[in-house]
This record gives sequence, structure tokens and C-alpha cells, in this order.
Amino acid sequence: MILATGANGMVGSYFPSETVLKTDIPEMDVTDFDCVRDMFRQHRPDHVLHLAAWTDVDGAESHIEDCCRTNAIGTLHVAAAAREVGAILTYISTTQVFNGKKDDPYTEFDEVDPVNAYGASKAEGEKIVREICDRHYIFRAGWMLGGGGKDHKFVGKMFDLMKTRDELVAVDDKTGSPTYAKDLCDGILAHIETGLFGTYHMVNGGGVCTRYSMAIEIAKILGRDDITISPVSSEVFPLPAKRGNNESAINHKLSLMGRNPMRPWREALSDYVRAELMTCGR
Repeated sequence: MILATGANGMVGSYFPSETVLKTDIPEMDVTDFDCVRDMFRQHRPDHVLHLAAWTDVDGAESHIEDCCRTNAIGTLHVAAAAREVGAILTYISTTQVFNGKKDDPYTEFDEVDPVNAYGASKAEGEKIVREICDRHYIFRAGWMLGGGGKDHKFVGKMFDLMKTRDELVAVDDKTGSPTYAKDLCDGILAHIETGLFGTYHMVNGGGVCTRYSMAIEIAKILGRDDITISPVSSEVFPLPAKRGNNESAINHKLSLMGRNPMRPWREALSDYVRAELMTCGR
């Protein structure tokens, strides 16, 4: 049996309820070790998908303790409880564990060096998983897209703005790798059946992109040939958390193994916009 923590979030919504026992606050708060241990002892899962996380990158800068409590201490609790019941642990991480100074996309063989509180807390979570659970998977995702009607990230915001505006701007001086949460979940479920434990990147392929190139693609999908989208520097949108110039990655290990399940990001983005955003009534 598979048990998921933090299953009410974006990623958790894509895992099938038929095969995954989904938990979240209030029934299980990962920052409460006794609560986590009791839940694991009660259900005795064979596999734990640890999805619970503080994901507000900018908010983490002013709430460092809360972020670390969830992403580091919460992961410690989950890892210890998983080891106690003999469960395999899968941990979702991020390409923000890197410093963003590399010119090319990051691989699993690059050293982590986070530049913000969120990235540091996720890097610490990775370290904890490796130290405590011999049988584990760590999957690093990139710029997440998904959530449909609840999408408040870049794609959802652009989708809404394009319904009412003829002119928009988007940042073009930082690169990343889009990751459709649905594809991520499907890829994870397929790979955790292999027993090939370790750390993997799982981002959509098709090359790296910028927020500007994503916005251009969204406009094409919506048939908004009339809209003007202008590239701007990230300095136009100052944010509390520092970001590296390069958050892109490639699924290097999965590709070497002949097991890379992730399609090109443009195809994934089109499916997401058409199948979820355009049908959710937002």
C-alpha cells in the first residue's frame, strides 16, 4: 500500500485515490512526529510518497523557521517513521537546490548549492532521506505547472491575464524546465516499481525555456495572435527570494537508463491548458 503525505497539494491531486492513501492536515501534520508515527503504525504502508512541503519560495525568506520545520524536520519525521515500518520512501525535491550559475542544464551529478531558504530546506530534506532510508527515491522537479482551477502559478496567471489584456510582459533572463505535475506523478509511479533507487531529475523535455517563451506558447495555444508579449528583465519584478539565472535540468540518469518518460514541455503545456484550464470555468 502506498501512503502519500501532503496529498491535498497540486502534485498530490494527480495521484490516483484508488491506489494511494492520501493524507494531509489535519489528520497528519508532518511536523508532529507522534502523529506521523501513529499514522504509519496504523496503516503500515509499503511505500511512502512524501509530498508535504512548504512551497512558497518568497514567503520562506521571512518565515525561515516555518519553512525548515516543514521541509527539513517534517522530512526527518517521515523518514524515521518510514524506516520503522520498513517502507520505501519517495521524496519530491526541486532544481532550486542548485545555485543557477551553470550555463547548461543541471544533471544529477552536479553539486547542490542553494541560494535561498526554500532551496536550502529542500536540500536538507534530500540529505535526511539519504541518511535515514536506504531504500529511497528522490525526484527533482522544475517549474511546476498544474492544478487547473486552483492554479495560481505562472501559467494560471498568464491564462487569466490573456482573457482580458492585449499587452503583457514576461521575464526572459532566467531559464528553467517546465514540469507538468500530471506527467511527474505518472513518471514517479512507473519508476518506483523498478527498485532502481536513487536521485533523479524528472522534468519535461524539449529544451529549456524562459517565462517569456512559455507566455508566447500559451498565447499560441489560446489562439491569441493579437496579443503583444514583451520580454523584460527579472529586475522589473523584484522578489524577496534570490533565484539563480538557470534553474533548468535534464533527466540525465533516466535517459542513460533508457527510462525517461517525460514528453516535451510544449506538448505537456498544451495538454494542460486545453484539458484543465480551458475546461475548469476559471
